[in-house]
Amino acid sequence: MSLSKLKSKLIVKEDPETVQSPKNQSHQQNDNSQNTEDIDEVDDQGQSVLMGIISQLRPGCDLSRITLPTFILERKSMLERITNQLQQPDLVIKAHQSKTELDRFLLIVKWYLSGWHIAPKAVKKPLNPVLGEYFTSWWDLSNGDQAFYISEQTSHHPPKSSYFYMIPNHNIRVDGAIIPKSRFLGNSTAAMMDGITVCQFLDILDSKGQPEKYTLTQPNMYARGILFGKMRIELGDHMIIKSPTTGYSIDIEFKVKGFISGSYDSIEGIVKDPQGKSIYEITGKWNDVIYLKNLTNGEKTVFWDTKKSNPQPPKVRPLEEQGEFESRNLWKSVTDALGQRNHELATEEKFKIEDHQRVLRQKRIEDGVEFHPKLFIKSKNPDDELEYYLYKSIPNDADPETKTKLILETVPILPGQKFTESFEIPGFKKLSINDDVE
Repeated sequence: MSLSKLKSKLIVKEDPETVQSPKNQSHQQNDNSQNTEDIDEVDDQGQSVLMGIISQLRPGCDLSRITLPTFILERKSMLERITNQLQQPDLVIKAHQSKTELDRFLLIVKWYLSGWHIAPKAVKKPLNPVLGEYFTSWWDLSNGDQAFYISEQTSHHPPKSSYFYMIPNHNIRVDGAIIPKSRFLGNSTAAMMDGITVCQFLDILDSKGQPEKYTLTQPNMYARGILFGKMRIELGDHMIIKSPTTGYSIDIEFKVKGFISGSYDSIEGIVKDPQGKSIYEITGKWNDVIYLKNLTNGEKTVFWDTKKSNPQPPKVRPLEEQGEFESRNLWKSVTDALGQRNHELATEEKFKIEDHQRVLRQKRIEDGVEFHPKLFIKSKNPDDELEYYLYKSIPNDADPETKTKLILETVPILPGQKFTESFEIPGFKKLSINDDVE
């Protein structure tokens, strides 16, 4: 009997008490929770191993189809890695509370820039999620409120990671997708980060009654020094942040170091008002200090100092409560081996997981069935920025308690929650997106 069939027999109906507002419960992080923080590992065998697989590589080839050595793997899935961008919730809350459109826009920019320095010290890449893998987490905020995160791998070729984030008490909703396209470039690799993040303030409405919206792209990532020189990560190219509601926008260039001149990690961008006038300049380093200059009066101030930041990592349910395809449970044998620096074992365990995926894919082909995500469904609105949204309809005008209840009915997030009988049903069969999810 497969693990999935065995676990389906253990699924129980959800007790109403498991979806009550979590403020009435005590949820402590389990002492046995996996630590996914990476070892600052500089493996002596690193470049020699890479040289060993160089025969597989050609400039421009797709790295998603190449087996890379496990020593460069981060001890977390891409679905969890996305939460790095959500570890400064105080900034997005402050943006929501600000009185003017410009103040809110600048704080959204600060919030989005605040997470890029959260990364492994060594050159690492997150584990590629398998099809149907999912990850959930929550945050206990300093003001007593909570935030919730739900993600799922909605496609494998091309890889697509879809996610949802909400702070119900502040009417803040974030939907997004990460679509990395990896390429080998000779002495470096590139992860071209397609996809978009959409942040909405559900209770701040425009003249048409639509929530204030922000769309955010992300820079591309480069691993330099693969064959010679020192290996290091660089962010490059452009990040576009704009508010179609208010008209404010910024194009931030992440500058890579030139072969002869230039410096590492520099950024530069111009904030433009709704009329296209340049009003602020952002400069500095994305992993150090970022400055904001008022182009009207020339005043320059510290916009964000990563050394003074206090990221809040997500909280995750105990492993023994997680499902078969829940990220930390799914990859536990691999991440444990990586933590022990046992790369041979990590490779074996990783192969087992990937081989099981091939078996499942072949079974779908034989049965003539198509894969459908459990937690996300395709949008039917051609004007939507994203292909997939959370299947559960969460009305924009619902009160915080109702929003929280609906989120917690979608999938277990908090300790003690149980899987429902309907969990295995594809999302599109559970519910369809209504007009509140646009």
